[in-house]
Amino acid sequence: MFLFLELIPAAYVPVFIFFARILDVSIGTLRIMFVSKGFRGKATILGFVEVLIWIIIVAQIFQNLDNWMNYVAFAAGFAAGNFIGMYIEEQMKMGIQIFRIIVGQDREELIEALKENNFRVTSVEGQGKYGPVKVIFTVAKRKRWQHLADTVNEYAPNAFYSVEDVKHVSQMDEEVQPYKEDLISRMLKLKKSK
Repeated sequence: MFLFLELIPAAYVPVFIFFARILDVSIGTLRIMFVSKGFRGKATILGFVEVLIWIIIVAQIFQNLDNWMNYVAFAAGFAAGNFIGMYIEEQMKMGIQIFRIIVGQDREELIEALKENNFRVTSVEGQGKYGPVKVIFTVAKRKRWQHLADTVNEYAPNAFYSVEDVKHVSQMDEEVQPYKEDLISRMLKLKKSK
């Protein structure tokens, strides 16, 4: 099946292992991202490809147990694959996040600026270590993170904020589309209701 692997000269096997491991680990990082966001189909396909590549790599190592460079290439490819996978995931900017912003009470201009920039905003009164605060919540697509951070830094440079991924969202406008059930989930619900 993998006859082309036998054509690789022994001196180039570590290079093959290194780049194949980068691909394998990068795919694994993306698969984990898709799993956490509920994309079952994409995660399943990536999982298949990831394991297939991993098996090919391990087979190459077992066929060349006496070459210590294969072990170094395997480890270096794993490290590089983590870095590259995280970079790709960061660039994709997929998903929805909740932003929690904690500011002083007198920050109505920040709330208005967020609304003007099409962020849906909910604010509540709170009590912090140094007195009353306002806690502002907004849910937005991850790709809008920098826009939101720039707005917060402009109107409340000393604000504290945290960001968290959200798996499901309901009753959102055109800014964030609601979660859509996949075919398998819908079929399971039909089966249970019978």
